[in-house]
Amino acid sequence: MGVMRFEVHPAELFADWPEVHRAFLTGLDQSAWPTRIEVSGNTISCRRQNTDSGKFNVAWPVPGFGRPVLTTASLPEREEPYLLAVELARGKIVQVRNQLAIWQGAGMQVPADFVPAHREAHRLLARAVSLRGEPAQASEIAQQAIIRECRAADILMRSYISQRLEVRHRQYPQLPTVLGCSLGDSLLGPDQQQQFLTAFGGAAVPLQWRCIEPEEGSYNWEVYDAQVDWAIANKLLLRGGPLVDLSANGLPKWLSQWQHDYWNLQSFVCDFIETVMSRYVGRIRIWEVAARANGGGALALVEENRLTLVAKILETARQVDPESQFLIRIDQPWGEYQARGMHKLSPIHFADALVRAGSELGAINLEIAVDYSPSGSPSRDLMDFSRIIDQWSVLGLPLQVTLAFPSSTGPDPMQTTDLEVDPRQWKMPPDETAQQRWIEDYVPLLLAKPSVLAVFWNHLSDAQPHRFPHAGLVRTDGVAKPGHQAIVQLRQQHW
Repeated sequence: MGVMRFEVHPAELFADWPEVHRAFLTGLDQSAWPTRIEVSGNTISCRRQNTDSGKFNVAWPVPGFGRPVLTTASLPEREEPYLLAVELARGKIVQVRNQLAIWQGAGMQVPADFVPAHREAHRLLARAVSLRGEPAQASEIAQQAIIRECRAADILMRSYISQRLEVRHRQYPQLPTVLGCSLGDSLLGPDQQQQFLTAFGGAAVPLQWRCIEPEEGSYNWEVYDAQVDWAIANKLLLRGGPLVDLSANGLPKWLSQWQHDYWNLQSFVCDFIETVMSRYVGRIRIWEVAARANGGGALALVEENRLTLVAKILETARQVDPESQFLIRIDQPWGEYQARGMHKLSPIHFADALVRAGSELGAINLEIAVDYSPSGSPSRDLMDFSRIIDQWSVLGLPLQVTLAFPSSTGPDPMQTTDLEVDPRQWKMPPDETAQQRWIEDYVPLLLAKPSVLAVFWNHLSDAQPHRFPHAGLVRTDGVAKPGHQAIVQLRQQHW
């Protein structure tokens, strides 16, 4: 078993740093290795099965940026512990420098205020490295280097977004990217319908199996029929699904009696796909047939069975409606869940396996839900968001992105999961202003990416049943949150 050790100074950081236990190591292909984290004194020990060089990923407190996930450069195993702050500073500087070289080669104009911040981070890192015999002082200086480089990265990213959107608008006066939202599992009232139409040009009708057929053989179509009629009447781009949700509690409860009979289970799944698609064939042309199969959790299905099941779902869907486009939803696209050792395939390898099997995927939908635990994606800066989109673009498939960010903490009576809001991840505590700021920062980045064909918000109103607590853009009393206005302004600006 391989072991990699890191020293943390000051040791008092551990007193208010639960995120360290969710840290993990990754290889050169960015896949997370099963990692066991142990803390003793001021030393973090990372244990894994192999002894290859790797990168340490951890949510690190950075003043002004919250606790974003930072990554070291690739490090070999050695007996002597690494100074964590120094290696995180080195890793961030290497990441920014490499990204800068790529964008400069593509003709990007580097903003003038980026250069001094970037150089200062280099200078501070050099000082920290020269003080390796004084770990506390070296760590303090390295922390300043991290802050400077995070600022430099933010400056660079905002300039990149501005320049890319300018280029896109020269090609398209109105961006070809769709801005949409899920209609949820209940009907919107007249006020919420108007709020929806003001902000969005696309609508997702969930058509979730557990809601359509809560009892075997008994179907509830009324809500979804009305949603499809309303979306078509208002000329919204319409997407159906996710039809089959393979996360924990995502399937009808009555299906649990077949969890140990995979072939009968597959038959039930395919029958449902045929039933729901046949009802809306010709009206819905974009189908999200499966969701969260990469992480799993439904009926204790192993990874191999989930992969086979999704391939069968896609085959069945293609037989029912060969003219439609089919996509699957990938949650936690950075793949942090691999660190638990229960998955062999990273999220992108899971999708690639389907592509290589000839499943004729039309697109991938990446679900990025920030500030939620135990699942969801930890907070990351704009550069890491940009890099994950570029990484998924390598598959050669169009991308859709589904987003969620909380506007509050505490209990949410309408949530359908056991997810909780983690209040310390982003640079601001979760409230309505933080949600607005997050939308204003991250949605334009996605609009700047040509590979992203659609950006969907998870749900409109917190009065509807929903997966992610407090993520709606409308309060339970029907009043729009500032995040809704942020979406409206983006639509006015780019469409």
